Amino acid sequence: MTSTTANGTATSQLKASRRKFLGGAAAGTAAAVGMGFPAIVSAQAPINFRFQSTWPTVDIFHEFALDLAQKINDMTGGELKIEVLPAGAVVPAFALLDAVSKGTLDGGHGVLGYNYGKQNALALYSSGPAFGMDANMVLAWHKYGGGKEMLAELYEQIGGNVVSYLYGPMPTQPFGWFKKPITKVDDLKGLKFRTNGLAIDLFTAMGAAVNALPGGEIVPALDRGLLDGAEFNNATSDRLLGFPDVSKVCMLQSFHQSSETFEVIFNKDKFNALPDKMKAIINNAVEAASADMSWKAIDRYSKDYINLQKDGVKFYKTPDTILQQQLVVWDQIVAKKSETNPMFSKIEKSQRDFAQRAMAWDMDTNNNRRMAYAHYFAKRS
Repeated sequence: MTSTTANGTATSQLKASRRKFLGGAAAGTAAAVGMGFPAIVSAQAPINFRFQSTWPTVDIFHEFALDLAQKINDMTGGELKIEVLPAGAVVPAFALLDAVSKGTLDGGHGVLGYNYGKQNALALYSSGPAFGMDANMVLAWHKYGGGKEMLAELYEQIGGNVVSYLYGPMPTQPFGWFKKPITKVDDLKGLKFRTNGLAIDLFTAMGAAVNALPGGEIVPALDRGLLDGAEFNNATSDRLLGFPDVSKVCMLQSFHQSSETFEVIFNKDKFNALPDKMKAIINNAVEAASADMSWKAIDRYSKDYINLQKDGVKFYKTPDTILQQQLVVWDQIVAKKSETNPMFSKIEKSQRDFAQRAMAWDMDTNNNRRMAYAHYFAKRS
């Protein structure tokens, strides 16, 4: 017997309405899938990029490359996944630019000085005194003083099919590791020495026999006597790469690479195919990684500076006579390169103009840190 009460009629109508709604919703979902809206029912597959660094796994520089990749991966919510391989995993360290340009690799992590042979003006971003600027000032010039645009122009000239980011300001690099302290310019005569970039020209002009080797090959060459001296970068990298196992003398301070930065490159075609939102995330992730790298470097390098001394390493300040001669020789190299390379001259002038005002502001504004350090930490009688 069918109920004819008002309450019963309302209940039957409610059930019918609910069945109609659920049926329509199911049909709508099926239609959405059929019309190609996978985001409604499943997550989009991530974009995978394969990078290679120019550093061996043991080096803190490779750790910096991993840090950058992790920031990008996290900030994209996993929509872009960058895998970083160590030097030599796909191509030799010095072949990174070609591999990324061709698409053999999607990107890479290195330094501009390694591409010096393709266009010597590239080394102005990583070698030399930079008119006294530190690496953070060089990054300021790069972003706001025209360096970024000129670097893109350089890559276009040499067929570099890449999108480049400079980041990660490095502290002044040591003069190098030697069998005994270098006390005068003549000590460099005939010395078999490792460096890279325009520093090759610098030390060659000062009398050394220079060999440019990737980071992982330096210590074995020192151990076998193929090198008499070598520079790489910093207390942590040098310790991890094994320099204190083959030398106990490290000379601090030099103008050959006093303001270097890291470079991250993407294959241009693959980068341009990314959504605009993802490109913006990469832009900001690189700057975040730059700051974090500089902070981590202060922490780790200062610890390993102490650890190296515990390992028996003796640190010596490079004599001012050698530093002054570096500046003199550098000016000669720059003048010669500028005569034959218009881009070299253009970039050098741009850096000089930026440095003149930035250095004046910096030196007049910031305190003498050595005075404060001496006040708080110098031994007192």
